[in-house]
Amino acid sequence: MFSAIARILRTPDLRRKIGFTLAIIAIYRFGAHIPAPFVNFPNVQSCIDQTAGTDGLLSLVNLFSGGALLQLSIFALGVMPYITATIITQLLRVVIPHFETLYKEGQAGQSKLTQYTRYLTIALALLQSTTLVTVARTGQLFGAPSIPDCNTLLVNDAWWAQLLMIITMTAGTGLIMWFAELVTERGIGNGMSLLIFTSIAATFPAAMGAIWASNGFEIFLLVLAVGVVVVALVVFVEQSQRRIPVQYAKRMVGRRTYGGTNTYIPIKVNTAGVVPVIFASSLLYIPALIAQFNTPTDTAPPAWVTWISTYLTTGDHPLYMAVYFLLIIGFTYFYVAITFNPVEVADNMKKYGGFVPGIRAGRPTAEYLDYVLTRITLPGSIYLGLIALIPLIALATVGANQNFPFGGASILIIVGVGLETVKQIDAQLQQRHYEGLLR
Repeated sequence: MFSAIARILRTPDLRRKIGFTLAIIAIYRFGAHIPAPFVNFPNVQSCIDQTAGTDGLLSLVNLFSGGALLQLSIFALGVMPYITATIITQLLRVVIPHFETLYKEGQAGQSKLTQYTRYLTIALALLQSTTLVTVARTGQLFGAPSIPDCNTLLVNDAWWAQLLMIITMTAGTGLIMWFAELVTERGIGNGMSLLIFTSIAATFPAAMGAIWASNGFEIFLLVLAVGVVVVALVVFVEQSQRRIPVQYAKRMVGRRTYGGTNTYIPIKVNTAGVVPVIFASSLLYIPALIAQFNTPTDTAPPAWVTWISTYLTTGDHPLYMAVYFLLIIGFTYFYVAITFNPVEVADNMKKYGGFVPGIRAGRPTAEYLDYVLTRITLPGSIYLGLIALIPLIALATVGANQNFPFGGASILIIVGVGLETVKQIDAQLQQRHYEGLLR
């Protein structure tokens, strides 16, 4: 390992790229601790200490922002607006033919789609920052109106002060987006993925320290051992793929022979990534949000509000876990059906003279690819559901909150981004020294 690090440091171009990436990450983490204008920072910290964060969708957004959301910093929204905009743009390709046409146009079309994603990111950041400032002003950000500090998170709630906070948080999202593009262009790895990785990794020490302080050293060691096993399993599944063999027929163009090669189509077990977990968390938060706005302060809440509060807001309830698990399976099939089109893949293979051995080109190939994809998505969706349930099981057993470090969206992103970045560093080393990161 030390010899691999030495080879990285001896390569000037790679050393410069990694240094630039680390500098951007340091600036990003520094900005996550700078409070927005007119924020009562001592009260915010006091409220965080007394409530130990929050649950539901805000917990997920706070995780992706590295804790900046609940601190009401200038980077409070983090990368969540960009993630949401990217997912919406992918879904619109199915609904709007113009988006699908742009996707197939190559570099020019991809640049146009990226521009649309940027505009949508700013619009979503404007909407989310308005919602965040409004919730902070009303004292509902932490869901603890009985705590006095949580009711006075802002030192000035005039309209112009709120407008300045909204503009600052929206500008912070635009700056994060620019940072991510700079890292992708001049650094190493995917910029947005690395910023998400940084945000989640920044919460690990505090989460592990909270488990040690509340449950003792023995539980801490147990959680650490479970974490090592979970990471190993996630690495194994994330690297697993079903390889469909493809052969290309030989064809003569002038005096040259093309084709005649054997390759394969790699279909990952977890094709959908972490998106189904985000979808399911967001959808489960909607009933809790509706119930929260329909809870009267002076009378008893309606029966349906009580039912939702009992069964669909606490992650340690079995019904909540079952619904969460089933939603993840459903969203996995939905997202895979959108992102992988067997008919398009079969048509491209037929166009270039490719075929799956034993399967006729055209429609039979598309049906075969759809059959394989449906079969392999089932274990992938169950795997996603089980990984996502780890924080909820930890909440019910050892009392850890839903930001449990070794499970859910956090571990999937940490492992996925880590593997991809190591692959890029390995490719850079092989390009220059003819040997990879590890011999």
